Amino acid sequence: MQISRYSAPEFDPYGEARQTETDDGWRAPVAVRPVSAVLDLPGSKSLTNRELVLAALADGPSVLRAPLWSRDSELMIEALRSLGTGFERQPGSGGFGDDLRVIPAEELLGSTTIDCGLAGTVMRFMPPVAALALGPTTFDGDEGARRRPMAASIQALRALGVDLDDDRRGTLPFTVHGTGRVEGGALEIDASASSQFVSGLLLSAARFEKGLDLRHTGERLPSLPHIEMTIETLRVRGVEVSSPETGRWVVAPGPIAAVDVDIEPDLSNAAPFLVAALVAGGSVTITGWPSETTQVGAQLVDLLPRFGARVEREPGRVTVHAPERTADGGRGIRGVELDLSEAGELAPNLVALAALADEPSTITGIGHIRHHETDRLAALAAELNGLGGRVTELDDGLRIEPAPLHAGPWRAYADHRMATSGAIIGLAVPGVVVDDIASTGKTLPQFTELWERMLA
Repeated sequence: MQISRYSAPEFDPYGEARQTETDDGWRAPVAVRPVSAVLDLPGSKSLTNRELVLAALADGPSVLRAPLWSRDSELMIEALRSLGTGFERQPGSGGFGDDLRVIPAEELLGSTTIDCGLAGTVMRFMPPVAALALGPTTFDGDEGARRRPMAASIQALRALGVDLDDDRRGTLPFTVHGTGRVEGGALEIDASASSQFVSGLLLSAARFEKGLDLRHTGERLPSLPHIEMTIETLRVRGVEVSSPETGRWVVAPGPIAAVDVDIEPDLSNAAPFLVAALVAGGSVTITGWPSETTQVGAQLVDLLPRFGARVEREPGRVTVHAPERTADGGRGIRGVELDLSEAGELAPNLVALAALADEPSTITGIGHIRHHETDRLAALAAELNGLGGRVTELDDGLRIEPAPLHAGPWRAYADHRMATSGAIIGLAVPGVVVDDIASTGKTLPQFTELWERMLA
């Protein structure tokens, strides 16, 4: 499967819109009638990339059933392949592509370069794996990736005795000089910028000679559910892992079991479709919804009712129903006061929803998303205000006041969640043109097809 390469534009909230697909970009379709859609979604990016790493470090072959096939997951596959991991595609058990058999290398070998693209999971999960390989491994990525924080990973590996050359940048590009072993032991890091720094170390820690006793030293730790996801994937593979106190994780050295796993649908990718029910009116159902999960997207069933939605849960599916329209023609979408510190990846789509609400909203706890694919707080404020919105940046969030929006360009900044947020606004505002809808290929290549199917 070929994955097109996207380049991240330099962040420039007031500059000229940059078209990365065609001269006009993607004209977001308007919802001309209430929706009534039932959709299934591809696998979770977060789970797929964790399971790829663990399968590559396991003591035998594993099969990932219904994995995500997207730019981020294929970058992870190519990264692991370059170190010697084998992959075999098998007939798929889901509707979005093949299953994948992962064959661990007898010995991981470096002397290669890994392209991280814009994938935070690749740039944070793979350096500890490369430290276990024999030989140098150079990491680089898209231009935007070079602006993403990496100092915590770099400093952590050095503290573990790994030779790493970054020319004192604290960012990509850098080279890990692997010796085939990492001693491990006690380690302190500040993971305030991303929980991926913790997950990246935990995923490889069982292969360290002394395991890992990891302590977070920062004031806050965003996206804690993603660390809980990592711990659960380790436990399923027989790794002894505990958290004796908040902000501390202990992984015992030992084998990582070969396990065949089913990848859940990506519940964070469900967000734009479920939000669409509130904007367009009607209902949207997502099938394959797990009864129990560590995915932060599961919080949508509690978050969307705060905007006025009615959520219906049945075995294996979730349906979101729009609120009743108000007497004056409003959508019935309520304003909210939200702390999204645990679910920052949902913020762009929920900010778009808040921009179409009948009342003001304040969404906080998301200062860390300034360091995602782009500065998402600045980007959301710039694009919404460019369409006539009234959005104010806060230290760790946004204040959104209702305002009539008008047609115009919407820049995605090579960020999949910015692109889907533009699509949400376009449901209610004719003439919204998203400059880089192809950036959704990062985690959901089928986005436009599913979007049009929902509206049909």
